[in-house]
Order: sequence, then C-alpha cells, then structure tokens
Amino acid sequence: MWARVIIGVVLVAVGVVWIGQGVGAIGGSFMTGQVVWAVIGAVTVFFGGALLLGARRARARGR
Repeated sequence: MWARVIIGVVLVAVGVVWIGQGVGAIGGSFMTGQVVWAVIGAVTVFFGGALLLGARRARARGR
C-alpha cells in the first residue's frame, strides 16, 4: 500500500510540474510553452490521483 501512495504522490508532483511547463508558467526547459506537456501532465496527475484514491480505499477496507 505504501508503494501506491509514494508512486501516486510522485506522479501528481511530476504532473503538476509538466502542466506548469506546458502552459509556460515554469520556464527553462524544452517543454516550456508546449501544450502537449500540459496534456501529458494532466493525464499523469489523473493516474497519480487514481493510485492515491485506490490506496485510501484499500486502507479503509482493511480496517
């Protein structure tokens, strides 16, 4: 379960950075201003959130 939480948090964090770079809020990368990275970031945040939600449900079921 902890692996799901850690991977989920990392995916959400990376996804937020990619969204920021994709929309141009975070500069200094080849990804800056590339909308495709904002979309990839959103998908990454979605999957990270799904992992976190699954871990939370598994923990609630275990009690």
